[in-house]
Amino acid sequence: MPVGKFDYNLETFFPLFSRYIYALCDNRAALLYTTQSVLEDFQNDGVVYLELRTTPRAIPSANITKDDYVKTILQCIQEFNRRSSLKTYLILSIDRRNDEATAMKVVELAIAYRLDGVVGIDLCGDPAVGDVSIFQMAFAKASQHGLKVTIHFAEAPQSSSLEELRTLLSYNPDRIGHVINVPDEVKEEIVKRKLGLELCLSCNVHAKMITGTYGDHHFGWWKKTSCPIALSTDDVGIFGSSLSSEYALIAEHFNLSRDEICELARSPIDTIFGNEEDKEKLRKLMWK
Repeated sequence: MPVGKFDYNLETFFPLFSRYIYALCDNRAALLYTTQSVLEDFQNDGVVYLELRTTPRAIPSANITKDDYVKTILQCIQEFNRRSSLKTYLILSIDRRNDEATAMKVVELAIAYRLDGVVGIDLCGDPAVGDVSIFQMAFAKASQHGLKVTIHFAEAPQSSSLEELRTLLSYNPDRIGHVINVPDEVKEEIVKRKLGLELCLSCNVHAKMITGTYGDHHFGWWKKTSCPIALSTDDVGIFGSSLSSEYALIAEHFNLSRDEICELARSPIDTIFGNEEDKEKLRKLMWK
């Protein structure tokens, strides 16, 4: 997105995908090209461990099934992993708009491709739509098969009722993202569980998901808790901030020292969805 055009909000963000991005990524060559480009961008930014997420899509015009879609993305990731210092895994996303059967299909695909690099399930999508309670069986099946779970959580006021947040926590997520509009009693439960938090400064500021600017971000509150924080990008292409830029913004607006930034970068290692070998490699690399 051009500089100065990072002004999408929750009402205009999601149509970008359904109206434009999906139309551009409508064949196998386009899927491979976009995946390769994303991986190269993260590698060039100095990232050494990455979890990408995508919602499986069938593309009938190109004779691509959801199974083909996942295999294509994984093929690109596997080839990149073999020749790169960047280690990448894939998370498959359930969209809040999905029905129960569609959500279960996402989980079944994740189970089928666990050995090929799928490590978890995500719940994402427009927070203004959908009934998250219908996904109970899907998340239960994911957990039964050892898949990790991450959930977009309390993104907007309309998705932050006590009923919804309690339902989402009942799915036993390993990590939750955004955590903006969280009632105090739910905050207490999150801290008690020491859940991993995926915080996205640029997204929250540019999309006006929070009141104020970077220095007003709820990172300041969560930093004082025992919850590991993983600074994240959601979405680089739309809000124009790389992961290194997110760290720079945190350092600037919360007056963090180099040691504090390094500790922040290390804190989510135990919450990654990779294996113990990946965690140990990161510990050794990041304690140099």
